[in-house]
Amino acid sequence: MTNPLFYAKILLFGEYGIIEDSQGLTLPYSFYKGTLKFSGLESDFEKKSNDSLLKYSEYLKELQLPESFQLDISKFKKDIKKGLFFDSNIPQGYGVGSSGALVAAIFSRYSVENFEPEQVSKDQLKNLRTIFGQMESYFHGKSSGIDPLICYMNLPILIESRDSVDRVSVPASHEGKGAIFLIDSGMTGETGPMVQIFFEKMKTEGFRKTMKEEFIRYNNACIDAFLKKEMTPLFRNLKSLSVWAYEHFKPMIPESIYNAWKKGLDTNAYYLKLCGSGGGGYILGFTKDYKKAEKMLEGFHKEVIYRF
Repeated sequence: MTNPLFYAKILLFGEYGIIEDSQGLTLPYSFYKGTLKFSGLESDFEKKSNDSLLKYSEYLKELQLPESFQLDISKFKKDIKKGLFFDSNIPQGYGVGSSGALVAAIFSRYSVENFEPEQVSKDQLKNLRTIFGQMESYFHGKSSGIDPLICYMNLPILIESRDSVDRVSVPASHEGKGAIFLIDSGMTGETGPMVQIFFEKMKTEGFRKTMKEEFIRYNNACIDAFLKKEMTPLFRNLKSLSVWAYEHFKPMIPESIYNAWKKGLDTNAYYLKLCGSGGGGYILGFTKDYKKAEKMLEGFHKEVIYRF
């Protein structure tokens, strides 16, 4: 059996905004990965994973998928009996796509039709996103399908609108003073409750207005500047985005991060933003001078994901 690897993902821009038709930019992150494997299920991890797959197979059996995207559930169930498990080091509840990688791995192995990610058309991307959204809803209640799509394609994806996604080329990372990095908040976050808080907020007209007129504007401007490698407008809009989130996404920002978030805004040494739904897990940091930011964020575990 070949064991293709499915990498984690980072939603660089677009958290919550993609629900409201903003753009989004997401990248594969190869530091974390997962793959389907067989074993004698000796360890607790393997047993637990195998049990989870069995429960998940029942959910998938009931899904009404279109003809050309059918899954071979009976083969999946047979493999589960033989000791199938998902061998993954992707942390759960950290906003880096642990369930997305699992969904991508299952679709890749059990899809009746064979899709070659390199040859997938823009229309097929849209359809795959819908299928993956249905498959991943088991884990989050409601899923955009973006995480599994990234993990499956293993390419940067630009979410152009609610109905349109496409591959995109991202400026190459190179050694420089600046960096995009992850900060570990030290706690896990659950997507479901955070999304619920967001939908509650969206019921108020004031929040809907600022979401559309400010958040989406800053978010889309950040994506545009990042893809063009224009650092001045990028950091100007990043600051606006970070201030906006500090004021409006307070419940999604882990308490352990509050002071560090504010310190970045006060000093302009770095700016923080949510990585995915927040509530815990990783927070994203952007800085023009990583050495300085690193010193100021002493005590936090950090991982650099991109240099410039």
